[in-house]
Amino acid sequence: MADPIARTPIRPDEPVIVAGWQVSGRRSTAALTLTDLTPLAKAVVRAAPGGAMAQALAARFGHAARDSTGTLVIRSAPAEWLVLAPAGDGGTLARRLSALASRAAGGEFVTVIDATHGHALMRLTGTAAPATLAKVCGLDLAGQAAPQGAALRTSVASVVAGLVRDDVDGPAGPARSYLLHCERSYGQYLFGALLDAGGEFGIDVDGFR
Repeated sequence: MADPIARTPIRPDEPVIVAGWQVSGRRSTAALTLTDLTPLAKAVVRAAPGGAMAQALAARFGHAARDSTGTLVIRSAPAEWLVLAPAGDGGTLARRLSALASRAAGGEFVTVIDATHGHALMRLTGTAAPATLAKVCGLDLAGQAAPQGAALRTSVASVVAGLVRDDVDGPAGPARSYLLHCERSYGQYLFGALLDAGGEFGIDVDGFR
């Protein structure tokens, strides 16, 4: 019997299977790209804002940071964190966070939920990324309102979404990049809205790597 294949809410161009997920195999060298990152493992943690678990996760409200393992910890709400890890590690990530809660939080009430299949996640990368987002989001992202590591919850194309400034290494040095996440049911719509907004800047789809 063949292994099950997971599918993201975003229709893939040139579909391939990576880590058990059907994703886009397209490769783009465009200056502005949009990538479906939904297969990344995701866990939602809820805990007291000033408690021991909050200290253990070590991401301040309104910021995102990578821990010693390279896992990205996003805190865009006072008592809620979204933690991202490589595709296929959803169960491992949830167990690791639950163990951390047991060690660090003591009697504090903490919930850890594997949200890998419940959230859509995408990355917008390129110099024109702030101008693209300006067409669908009311925040000023071109200046210092959202520096590297900023984590916000806002409306993007009328969808409540998390937005994280997470620049990446490019051929010419650091490249401006944003992660956007929302409920799975809005994933295809938000992806399409960003493609429409970036049309004048030559946006292209780059596949999951």
